[in-house]
Order: sequence, then structure tokens, then C-alpha cells
Amino acid sequence: MEAQAGSQRYQLETWREADSNTLSRYASTMRLQISAIGLLVVALLTPCATHAQQASSAKSVAPPAEPSPTASQQSGQPSDTLLLTAGTNHAPVSISLTQFRSLPHINLTVHNAHANADESYSGVPLVALLAKLDAPLGDRLRGKALASYLVATGSDGYSVVLSIAESDPSFHDGQVLVADTRDGQPLAKFGPFQLIVSADKRPARWVHNLVSISLQDAR
Repeated sequence: MEAQAGSQRYQLETWREADSNTLSRYASTMRLQISAIGLLVVALLTPCATHAQQASSAKSVAPPAEPSPTASQQSGQPSDTLLLTAGTNHAPVSISLTQFRSLPHINLTVHNAHANADESYSGVPLVALLAKLDAPLGDRLRGKALASYLVATGSDGYSVVLSIAESDPSFHDGQVLVADTRDGQPLAKFGPFQLIVSADKRPARWVHNLVSISLQDAR
């Protein structure tokens, strides 16, 4: 019995030793695999890091962006000129301040809600300027022509939209005026031209430094 027990203990120790060797080899193999994976990850990430560093360096030395040119700068238009356009339907019409002053003027008194004061303007009715573009006005303003609209733009790029019907007194109450004086004086920093929409309760569409009016079609 003692011999049999000794034989069993020897087999058990032999198995334990074999298991220990197996685990040791397995652990060694796993360490090698983990090390290889780590090297592979480093090799893959290194080009990405280099590219990101180069891109960051390129951004840091990039020249500052140029400011966007204003509407008048883009067209090379003189600052004291009003440009009227109607797409491909009519050649552009450029009106200098001197030419504008020679056109028939009307006077208009409106309430400026921002200043909480009444102001008197003198200028040319917008409808008279649109006639120079052969715009559909009066009896011609019907049907498809009612899809026409106007974009008025200032020298700083600020733009507003009016329907063509708003500009025609035969169709709409109120007056839309392109003014060149206020209270008998030139418009100074707000000029030389300013759009005045008398029927508006707020002067948000009173474009200062008006440089262009474009007749367009919504169709």
C-alpha cells in the first residue's frame, strides 16, 4: 500500500510540474504576443501622429484670411454710384451722384422708430428708377410679374428684400424712396444714398450706404 501511495504522489508531483511548465510557456508566449501587438500599434500610429503634427504646423503658419470684399468693392463700383440690375433681361444701369441729383425729387417725412423722431428725406421714388430697367409696373404689374422682387444692398453687404408691388404706388400704399438728403443735408456717413420704406413700422429695411438694387424673379 505504501508503495502504491508513493507511486500516486510521484505521479501527482509529475503532473503538477508539467502543468507549471505548460503555464510558464503559455505566459511567455502571451508576453511575446502582447509585445508584438504593442510594436505593431506604435508602427501604425506613428505616421498618423506625424501627419497630424505637420497639419497643425501648417495651420499655425497659414496667412490670415483676407476680409470679404463689400458689394461695391467686388464690382469695382465707385462709392458715389448706384447700380441697377435686372439679371440678363436688361443691361445694368449705373447712376452717379451728380446724375441722381438731376432727377426729379420728392420730399417725404417719416417717423424713425429707432431714433423716436420724425425725419424729412428728399430723393427719387424707387419706381422711377425701376422704370430705367423696364420693370413691369402699373398696368403691367399682374400675373407672373408679381413674382418679381427687389434686393437692395448696402456697401457693407447688408441686403433686404421687397416685392416689386411694394415699390409701385398704384399697387401699394406708402412710398419707397431712394434718398440723398435728410432734413435738407447730405446723408454723410449714411449716404450718399439710402433706401426709405415709409410704410415699415421699423426702419430695418432703410438700407444705409445703398450701392445696388437688383430686380429678380422668384420663378
